[in-house]
Amino acid sequence: MSDDPARPELRIVPGEPGKPDPVLRLAAFREAHPGVVIGAGTGYWQAVIPEPDGERVVTRYTLRALLDKLDELPGTGAGQ
Repeated sequence: MSDDPARPELRIVPGEPGKPDPVLRLAAFREAHPGVVIGAGTGYWQAVIPEPDGERVVTRYTLRALLDKLDELPGTGAGQ
């Protein structure tokens, strides 16, 4: 807990029941797929996935939606 009132305490965002927290999912995804670059912009999350002929860019409004989409893609899915 922060003693500085100007700096709020950081907490993990609560997940949906039965689904892991998206921040924890992001950490696991980054560990499993170090070549995929994931970042946030103003109001969106984006992943840049290297491919043999260039790259694929996936953009979603929430981190959860981005990770759900990445789980669906070949080579970046949960079981990969």
